[in-house]
Amino acid sequence: QPPTRPWTGNHTIVKQVTMKPYLLQGHERPITSIQYNYDGDLLFTASKDHIPSVWRSEDGDRLGTFTGHKGTVWDLDCDRFTRRLLTASADATVRLWKCESGECTKIFPHIGPVRGVAWAEGCQMFATISDPFMEHNAKIRVYEVPESEDPSSYDDEPKLEIDLSKIAGKRVNPTNIQWTSLNEALLIAFDNGKIRLYDPETGEVTDEIQAHDKKINRLRFNRDKTLFITSSADFTSKLFDPVDLKHLKTYKTDRPVNDAVISNTKEHILLGGGQEAMSVTTTSGKVGKFETRFFNMVYEDEFGCVKGHFGPINALDINPTGRSYASGAEDGYVRLHLFDKDYLELKDPVPEVDDEEEEGIAEDMEPER
Repeated sequence: QPPTRPWTGNHTIVKQVTMKPYLLQGHERPITSIQYNYDGDLLFTASKDHIPSVWRSEDGDRLGTFTGHKGTVWDLDCDRFTRRLLTASADATVRLWKCESGECTKIFPHIGPVRGVAWAEGCQMFATISDPFMEHNAKIRVYEVPESEDPSSYDDEPKLEIDLSKIAGKRVNPTNIQWTSLNEALLIAFDNGKIRLYDPETGEVTDEIQAHDKKINRLRFNRDKTLFITSSADFTSKLFDPVDLKHLKTYKTDRPVNDAVISNTKEHILLGGGQEAMSVTTTSGKVGKFETRFFNMVYEDEFGCVKGHFGPINALDINPTGRSYASGAEDGYVRLHLFDKDYLELKDPVPEVDDEEEEGIAEDMEPER
């Protein structure tokens, strides 16, 4: 609580604010992926319990489920107009669903467990990544699914398949996939800390960088795809320019980072992670550090955190409107946080200078002749 009278001198009064979240109890196993739709009124969640769910983001009501998978659902992606949903599962399939009815309209079989899926811009095709399985290497696949055609007519075989061959005798595992702006390239993250750009027409590698020392758990774009952020097991999250893969900023923590998102309305970064799940049972919630951490995107400093989960946070997403965010953890719960007035009205620490003031400053700084 703040003191009854203000302090004097160079002291800062820190006010502790408590946000009461909606606790979404619809999954029986750890959460694997969370995504708001483009308009921000729906929240899609995936879990190891095989059944993705959709919720109303305003009040946390569950609207429905997508039943059919026989394994962990590792990833999901909703199209631009919330008409079609893609889910990637460890049962070696990708399923295409109708968002309105929850009907599965097409199943795309794969050779190994499917780790990630992503719609291309325009939502007429999508790409997937699958794990190595027996003698088969990991693969990247691109499928064409025109919305104007009947889903039963879609080809089971991809229009492009990229085989990820072994490096120095060791298998390569892709961990996340995204399309860059205007579908110019496929952006793939790997468990060896590398990021590659692939040409979606030829399958050739156009660029590659060593972004992290350890596994990259996830990468995310901002709304207009001018920046992307990575989350890694090496305790850091990094901001990159997708055009030339230039490293811009680093956000350091003291625990593995499982997911990170860029706010659309403020220059803020949200990070989620925590101690590894295998040793959580010996640790209390306070020691395990299972908080969502807030960083300033430009200055790289942490200015807040939100606690609540009893296991490492596996997935995060922030509402496109900037009014709420959701986190899903190993404890099987999704926590939907509506930002309070203090956060929404939070000003930039360095206020922008008006153009008229800039001109006045520039005139004052001109040397006299």
